[in-house]
Amino acid sequence: MSEITKRALAASLKKLMKEKPLSKITVNDIVKDCGVNRRTLYYYFHDIYELLEWMFITEVGEAIGENKTYETWQKGYLSILNYLKENKKIVLNAYNSIDRNRLEDHLYDYVAKLIYDVVEELSKDINVPENLKKDIVKFYEIALTGIIIDWIKNKMEEDPQILTDKVSKIIEGDISRSLRKFEKKAP
Repeated sequence: MSEITKRALAASLKKLMKEKPLSKITVNDIVKDCGVNRRTLYYYFHDIYELLEWMFITEVGEAIGENKTYETWQKGYLSILNYLKENKKIVLNAYNSIDRNRLEDHLYDYVAKLIYDVVEELSKDINVPENLKKDIVKFYEIALTGIIIDWIKNKMEEDPQILTDKVSKIIEGDISRSLRKFEKKAP
């Protein structure tokens, strides 16, 4: 029941965010639209921002799915972009609110998880110290998330598939090369 209630609250928030700025939405607006009482929202979330975070975490995680391998990371990245584009009004509303850092932090997390799995997969036969693998992940996390944030700032005009294809061509093979450059050779 709790998952259904959380999703219903998120759906109400999304609906309201299509109509007005996040800063103008109240808990009463959400619970009235959802048909529950205030205590229900507060039972699951501390505030509207926590509900918004949960919504993004849940929905983007579902969109990425299992696309976190070297062969499928582009699908995962494209899934993030498609989710953002499908929810453009809501994303821009959240991004232009006073709490855009939360959205950006979650984007960094999604991309980091995506890249981490790729780095782990590619490094399984390469002896690379863990701290250097983390450095490689951090580099790509910042680069790929920066591209998404810039895309959002520019009102998500570019087609997600075209953007993903460009990013893929730019970094194709570079993660493997980076790992090999840091490989520790046995004495």
